[in-house]
Amino acid sequence: MSKQILIIEDDPDLAELISDYLTMNYYEVHHAFTGQEGLDILDAKERAIDLIILDLMLPDMDGMQVCQKIRGSKNSQTNKVPIVMLTAKGDTTDRVLGLEMGADDYISKPFEPRELLARIRAVLRRHEQPNQADSQSDSLTFGRLSVFPDSHEVTIDDKPVRLTTHQFQLLHYFATHAGKVLNREQLWQAMPNDDSSDNIDRAIDVHISRLRALIEDNPRQPKRIITVRGVGYQFATDQV
Repeated sequence: MSKQILIIEDDPDLAELISDYLTMNYYEVHHAFTGQEGLDILDAKERAIDLIILDLMLPDMDGMQVCQKIRGSKNSQTNKVPIVMLTAKGDTTDRVLGLEMGADDYISKPFEPRELLARIRAVLRRHEQPNQADSQSDSLTFGRLSVFPDSHEVTIDDKPVRLTTHQFQLLHYFATHAGKVLNREQLWQAMPNDDSSDNIDRAIDVHISRLRALIEDNPRQPKRIITVRGVGYQFATDQV
């Protein structure tokens, strides 16, 4: 059964864009133009809404008020529904206030639909398995970094990290061999779709340099992918 998403957004063009994209990705979408309309849909639905995309700026009440009403609902299903707050404001104060009000995530306009989709999936995963964030059957998790083999997704602090196919294959191989020292030939074989190369060592080093730039807090002092001089690389098992 497809997940039900409620969009509370007064911009019809943006709402249609989000709705079309989510529908393409097999979500059932409902749309409200005002905060009160969104609250009425929540109360009227026979089956609970799985996630709400909530705009901060609405014509009748702001998103903070809507969020507060949802979290204060006496309906145990309604008050726990995940909320992704959507706004043109990028101010840190608004973001913190939204999270304090009970929003689960926050994304600023303009945004890429793919990023919104990734955030929705991450929030839904957290709510579906709140006590199994480190489940190896669903993800390979190392501190703040998680690799999801089935969906080919990677997150840090539950925020999506965009990787190429080769980068994901490389990271997944590292994650499934965490703690082991891997030579460049092994890593090259982990990317079977890669083009042939006359200099495998150099090609792997370039791939790892680019991967570090995406997943390391400080690529110049990597804590996840460690260089083992004269041998290869090691993916750290203990990460923060």
